[in-house]
Amino acid sequence: MSDSKSSVLKNIPITVSKAPIEPPPGADAELVSLYQAHKKIYPRSVSGLFSRWRWALVFLTQIVFYGLPWLEWGQRQAVLFDLGARRFYIFGLVLYPQDFIYLTGILVIAAYSLFLFTAVAGRLWCGYACPQTVYTEIFLWLEKLTEGDRSARMRRDAASWTAEKFGRKAAKQFLWIAVALWTGFTFVGYFTPIHTLAGEFAQWELGSWEIFWTFFYAFATYGNAGFMREQVCKYMCPYARFQSAMFDKDTLIVTYDKDRGEPRGARSKKADLSTLNLGACVDCSLCVQVCPTGIDIRNGLQYECIGCGACADVCDTVMDKVGYARGLVKYTTEHALEQRWTKAQTISHVFRPRVLIYTTILLAVVLAMSISLAIRIPFKVDVVRDRGSLARIAEGGKIENVFRIQVMNATESTQHFHISVEGMPDLTVASEQDTVIESTQSRWIPVRLQLPYEGAEPGSHTIHFKIDAPDLGKGVTEKAVFIVPR
Repeated sequence: MSDSKSSVLKNIPITVSKAPIEPPPGADAELVSLYQAHKKIYPRSVSGLFSRWRWALVFLTQIVFYGLPWLEWGQRQAVLFDLGARRFYIFGLVLYPQDFIYLTGILVIAAYSLFLFTAVAGRLWCGYACPQTVYTEIFLWLEKLTEGDRSARMRRDAASWTAEKFGRKAAKQFLWIAVALWTGFTFVGYFTPIHTLAGEFAQWELGSWEIFWTFFYAFATYGNAGFMREQVCKYMCPYARFQSAMFDKDTLIVTYDKDRGEPRGARSKKADLSTLNLGACVDCSLCVQVCPTGIDIRNGLQYECIGCGACADVCDTVMDKVGYARGLVKYTTEHALEQRWTKAQTISHVFRPRVLIYTTILLAVVLAMSISLAIRIPFKVDVVRDRGSLARIAEGGKIENVFRIQVMNATESTQHFHISVEGMPDLTVASEQDTVIESTQSRWIPVRLQLPYEGAEPGSHTIHFKIDAPDLGKGVTEKAVFIVPR
């Protein structure tokens, strides 16, 4: 039966219509390109509470970034990551690759800080302290300085080239490149002493890697902050994609009060809203013009929103001009909007169990790292057995084992070290027991241990080396094995 059906189906002709698909009656046809050209965004300047906070963070972060490499600590740079010597100087702290656990702790602190801030108030990092946001603000300020505000820039870009346009564009590019090169120079200054680096730049005697990283970092700053801007946040940054997993309905986010604002529309300042059946939104579109990513906050929360609060600042300015209450666009939560909570009620719900858990974990990690750094022994010891022989008979018929001990002085002063051993009766150190190691240096020390011939049973015996630093009042004990041959 199935075979007969198949043969019948094979003989049925199939025709494919080539007629275009018509839209439903009354619908407008729209051609959407998957590769639409990027439209340049011209953010409008804005002033207000959130703008002042944003610029305060710009100044703070850049004072730290540009100023820290020039800060001296004793006879050296205060913060220096010397990759060649494999030493990392952070003020009075000297770290080695063996201190990798502290880098792990810093990454854990950064991660939980991000979780905490996002759970409390959304994309605070993106809107105020992210390098992309900070340098975009700086480059936009330089653009406004040379080409004028939003409307002037738009008119100039649409107009044909003139001497004035060329001069302003050239001045902007010069300032952008200068800031980018200084940023790249400062970045490399964290890995090469910056005074040395400045001298090498002046004489153009830079190494190949210094040249590469200076210009690479400068190029990245110039391209990201000068041209790509919001595209980095929208398409390249992964945080925009998974931020919603950290939000809930009690997270403070920049929100448009739709119930109060709709229906929107233009009106005179003296108009009666009840008779016009209009909301508080005057549909001025300024919230769109000031947005650095070009979105309309009135369409609800969007992943492109970086939470900078520029729309809230400009909306408050408009509300002041028309005589309405502020807060049509503001930092609030979904629950607060739905249930019309007061500011105190909103804040009380922000500090919910999720936030308290993040805070507790973050404080615990910070406390653990602080205690670890406070009790950290400022020298390190590594014991290695001599590979030439496991054991040998020395002069006087004694059994001898040879070890090599690496002592790393992590302090910035010369230290004296004393080597002793314990764990077996009559076991002695036959080599020099005292040594001096210069600041931030390490040394391999050959150590010979001797035991009377019949001092122990044949086999492996656990012993412990003890390395004391009398000037520091600290000591390190390392486990090893003494071998008695049969």
